[in-house]
Amino acid sequence: MVLANKWVSFLILSGLLAAPALSSASTCTSQAELNATDRNALAEAAQRLAVAVVRQDMSTIQASLLPAVTQQWDAIRGAIEQGASDVKGGQPQLNNIYLLDATALTAPADTQFFCSNADGSMTVTISLSTLPPGKFAVVQAYVVGSPTPGAVPAIVGQIAFILGLDGSAWKLGGVFVRPAMLGGHDGVWFWLRARELARSDSHWAAYYAYQAARYLLLPVDFISSPNLERLEQEQAQIRNQPVFPYPLTAGDRTWKVVNVRFDPALREADLGVTYESAGVTDPAAQRTEAISVLGALLKAQPALRQGFHGLWAYASSEGKVTPVMELPMNQIP
Repeated sequence: MVLANKWVSFLILSGLLAAPALSSASTCTSQAELNATDRNALAEAAQRLAVAVVRQDMSTIQASLLPAVTQQWDAIRGAIEQGASDVKGGQPQLNNIYLLDATALTAPADTQFFCSNADGSMTVTISLSTLPPGKFAVVQAYVVGSPTPGAVPAIVGQIAFILGLDGSAWKLGGVFVRPAMLGGHDGVWFWLRARELARSDSHWAAYYAYQAARYLLLPVDFISSPNLERLEQEQAQIRNQPVFPYPLTAGDRTWKVVNVRFDPALREADLGVTYESAGVTDPAAQRTEAISVLGALLKAQPALRQGFHGLWAYASSEGKVTPVMELPMNQIP
């Protein structure tokens, strides 16, 4: 059982944007604006890699690595293996290609690309850190399959690649795999659910439903689109958002919740609850303490039971955070 929020993401050349100072020596060309030669070359490379990820064809993936990441093969392979259940048996379909030209850079830099459609009515922003000079591409793919045996095919997984041009060949610099559904629900469902919860003044549940929606709508966190900006604006407008530390009372005990976050570690829409522990070390006592805290939280915020699978308990004591357990909502008193 996975006890931490370990997600399938691997990137050597780039990462999430961390610094506000960005290089402007970069351009982006969206898929519709690409010339046929570039579009076909990128589509061919990405489709081959997407099929390899679905099939867990490690030989093809390893042979496609950029020289800069070949020493990281064990980590790349492990990340792809962790994502196997999200894409198993599915059919990959490319849905977005962005060509990123950073050849004007003189040294690695945090770089932002603005990728607009033909009439400029929509702009997608891609923010990468420590990007070296060169030509790169971000390619996204859906994976279509059956969520359960006999079910109507749907988008069940997502894959994103960062490719780099090595000579005349596009090679792999980073891969990300995420589910597109959790508990049978996709990102749009969680977005609509968040709006319903916000209207009913279930503020905490709405806040985390928005987090679930964002997670499921894109396979990476370094891309921003007008739709996601709208989602984030709606989330920011929620009244009485979670504020921590959050005090709870269970019987004659008072607990302090340090943090609550969306936690899809088990491929379920769970919430991770970190709380200040009394410092108990006996497993039975840890479990009893965790159940008390989780139960008290659900009594204080009952709408959290709606739309989420369960809660993780993380005990914090003397600066150390220990995962205790995960319980489905129907097993928490």
